[in-house]
Amino acid sequence: MPILMAMGNWTRISEFILISFSSLPTEIQSLLFLTFLTIYLVTLMGNSLIILVTLADPMLHSPMYFFLRNLSFLEIGFNLVIVPKMLGTLLAQDTTISFLGCATQMYFFFFFGVAECFLLATMAYDRYVAICSPLHYPVIMNQRTRAKLAAASWFPGFPVATVQTTWLFSFPFCGTNKVNHFFCDSPPVLRLVCADTALFEIYAIVGTILVVMVPCLLILCSYTHIAAAILKIPSAKGKHKAFSTCSSHLLVVSLFYISSSLTYFRPKSNNSPDSKKLLSLFYTVVTPMLNPIIYSLRNSEVKNALSRTFHRVLALRNCIP
Repeated sequence: MPILMAMGNWTRISEFILISFSSLPTEIQSLLFLTFLTIYLVTLMGNSLIILVTLADPMLHSPMYFFLRNLSFLEIGFNLVIVPKMLGTLLAQDTTISFLGCATQMYFFFFFGVAECFLLATMAYDRYVAICSPLHYPVIMNQRTRAKLAAASWFPGFPVATVQTTWLFSFPFCGTNKVNHFFCDSPPVLRLVCADTALFEIYAIVGTILVVMVPCLLILCSYTHIAAAILKIPSAKGKHKAFSTCSSHLLVVSLFYISSSLTYFRPKSNNSPDSKKLLSLFYTVVTPMLNPIIYSLRNSEVKNALSRTFHRVLALRNCIP
């Protein structure tokens, strides 16, 4: 299939070339492939394990672990959208991606990114109710409410991804088809457009600020009330126990928001393609791996559930003749 097809005065691009890490020596690319493959497998196994354990262990059927399970589903989806293609470019130097493939990758990148912002805010609200209204927590966060909150977290990704991806790929592309990134993110693809994109850029900036800031403000509001409630607890042991239920979520939120904000809100003069690739790697590849590790190592309930599940599996294997 030809890369470029003439169409009137424009040249219609039928596929893109992902620059990825092609400027690096082959040895470095091989090392990156092994590193990212390991991270990818750990991410899939870690998040799958979180999903299985929170489903299998009755002690983890609380709202907190229901939302954690949603987060793990989301992280698996996020990884499947980005990493397999990146591994292909490193191993087989298969840097081409079809027009439709690029649009699809961008769509699901937006969808999962927006959903994660709102899901982290929902998880903060869950911690707020648990600490500030512990006696009413089971009533407020009943099965129906948690299902509605989860749906409300996932839903905003659909309109944002649909509008932004459809609008961007409706522009004419001409000249080079080289995307200076390891996946089809909006800014590097937008540079290939040969039309006036001012209105789209305003929409993208405003949309990004709203998608990031609204959940961020909800998280800050929740934790302001949580901090006030914890400070009122008289004993140090009680304060530590209350804070420990939030520490994993706080760490996950910090990793996600710091890395994504540094990627998309830095001045253009300080935002070189290589530095953006590095920051993008952190929140698209590294963070999804760290989330299950953080929730496993810093949460005694998850560690105990993993231990119980492991012993049950061993017992079942010993019972099989």
